[in-house]
Amino acid sequence: MKDYDFLSDSTEQTSTRFVTFVTPNLHRFDLAILTTNRFYGKKLVTDMQSGRSGILGADDLEEEGVLENTFRITEEQAAELAQFLVLVLGAVNFTD
Repeated sequence: MKDYDFLSDSTEQTSTRFVTFVTPNLHRFDLAILTTNRFYGKKLVTDMQSGRSGILGADDLEEEGVLENTFRITEEQAAELAQFLVLVLGAVNFTD
């Protein structure tokens, strides 16, 4: 791989939570939520149905359109997803 210019290559222990739920409006979410030290306290959230992922923290839930654009979902679905994610994302902690 002499022609490749690696900017980063590391391995670390992570924690992954897999959760499936149905909202009151019958929207189903199958999520993998990966916790790592890599993203400054944010978590990698993957929608297992679509394969779309985003690095999210509680602050992102306050930004208009973030969930809609990241996961390509409706505003109603995003509001329901945000109600769940606010419970699991927690406050962002900046580490060095």
